[in-house]
Amino acid sequence: MQNINYENIHKLIGKKLKVTIDRPMGSKHPKHGFIYPINYGFVKEIMAPDNEPLDAYVIGEFKPVKKFTGTCIAIIHRKDDNENKLVVAPVGKKYSDQQILALVEFQERYFESEVVRSREQRR
Repeated sequence: MQNINYENIHKLIGKKLKVTIDRPMGSKHPKHGFIYPINYGFVKEIMAPDNEPLDAYVIGEFKPVKKFTGTCIAIIHRKDDNENKLVVAPVGKKYSDQQILALVEFQERYFESEVVRSREQRR
């Protein structure tokens, strides 16, 4: 199992990752009660700074799933929180920063968040 910090999380952009979905599309958040409009889960092989598996938003998959393999296309960096989230999409699918922010707004509206990409993706 690999531990990852904010400086190294950028290395995951462009990598193929397996996401275990623990909050499938349409499920209700256990504590806050909102409904997940997209699949949400974690990459169990990578530990976040909070010693929990690194969380991931799965976009571009339009049905509830238990597992998903795709490409990390961006990071959601929370400026006011220590939890960054991966954004994983089907291989070959592209999304603009605005599209990503719209898809994760259901949860990120409570934080000051930004989309972070690799330099190559910004060209």
